[in-house]
Amino acid sequence: MKKFFLGLGVVAVVAGLAFVKNSELQGRGSFSGETIKNAGIADTPVAPFINAKVVKMPKDLNLAGEPVPLNDPDVYERMDKELYVNTYFHSSTIFLIKRSHRWIPQMASILKQAGIPKDMIYVAAIESGFSNVISPAGAAGYWQLMKGTARDLGLEVNDEVDERFDPMKSTYAACKYMLESYEKYGNWTNVAASYNMGRNGFNKAVAKQRVSSYYDLLLNTETSRYVFRMLAVKQILKDPEAFGFYIPASALYQPEALKEVEITETIPDLTTWALDHQINYKTLKRYNSWLRKNTLTIKKPGKKYTIKLPA
Repeated sequence: MKKFFLGLGVVAVVAGLAFVKNSELQGRGSFSGETIKNAGIADTPVAPFINAKVVKMPKDLNLAGEPVPLNDPDVYERMDKELYVNTYFHSSTIFLIKRSHRWIPQMASILKQAGIPKDMIYVAAIESGFSNVISPAGAAGYWQLMKGTARDLGLEVNDEVDERFDPMKSTYAACKYMLESYEKYGNWTNVAASYNMGRNGFNKAVAKQRVSSYYDLLLNTETSRYVFRMLAVKQILKDPEAFGFYIPASALYQPEALKEVEITETIPDLTTWALDHQINYKTLKRYNSWLRKNTLTIKKPGKKYTIKLPA
């Protein structure tokens, strides 16, 4: 399972500063909102470009009730780093907060049904940023499942249909995978780490190093950061304002009202089908990104699909 990486916004800041006229900033000690307005960068005052502050380490940090051993200096510093990195990934973290409002309630409900702690929703948060993305290795969807793994978990993956891109079905599949891992490891921290590097890789590391705790293992860079990224995102999404993100409720992405249409016959042209249902092909794909071509073929008698449309 390959991961989703958040991008830095520093370049954008530097590029923006390049447009500021030197003569208009002469003698200023900082880039105030009024200065930016006068320089022609914005029509209204904005906050200073740089407003960094120390991020406080949360007390009693845990993942799914499992304590993080912050008394270990290595663990403390790795956790500290991820809090800063995710706090100052401004645009990426803002959009993560916005999307989480739409997807966490829906996905967390499925995790609850499966008996999985809500904290494991942060796997999807750091895997994809709650977006349907594809990794260079071919992992896809909100939970970044590889084709073979997805098929093993019961998802349909072919040239027309790829249920890794169905947010709800892929959540059920991810739950199945995590429950299988929990049966083996007995704790959710190791489940998360093995989700990132695969169970085989995690098992080899445990056997070779003869320790069983994620926090005691020396792993590849990505997996070494993985649980700490989950924990950092958990803290930020729980209390965005504590980390400097002031996002009004009106700016959060809301769940959208949808209706379901059952499909029992082959659709040779989804564009035509969409227009017949008073939407366009783009809208059809927005709500049904698991449709990978412009056709939907019923290959077996009794097979059905459910297409979602705006209510």
